[in-house]
Amino acid sequence: MRFCEKCGNLLVVEKKRKNVYLVCRKCHRVYKTKGEKLRIGSSVTEGKKRVIVMTEKDQFSELPKTKILCSQCENMEAYWWMQQTRSADEPPTMFYRCTKCGHSWRSYG
Repeated sequence: MRFCEKCGNLLVVEKKRKNVYLVCRKCHRVYKTKGEKLRIGSSVTEGKKRVIVMTEKDQFSELPKTKILCSQCENMEAYWWMQQTRSADEPPTMFYRCTKCGHSWRSYG
């Protein structure tokens, strides 16, 4: 997430033509992305939608970690998240991403 240098408000992503900018909704200051790769995600809180902007290297740092063996590098730590990939009466799918080599895999509950 990024904040406005002038007023401290949260910056939101706006796409104008082929360019992507970060814009402050309070003071309307515009920041260029400086060639950074941005990942745009969203989450819903009490019926309100908010936009989360993360750089490519930060996208997994917010996820919880667990001890599990990576089949590629034999590291014993990975980020994890759950996602409902099948019908609602089936258990969710667990996804893992190695903290060392970045290998991703899934486990069906």
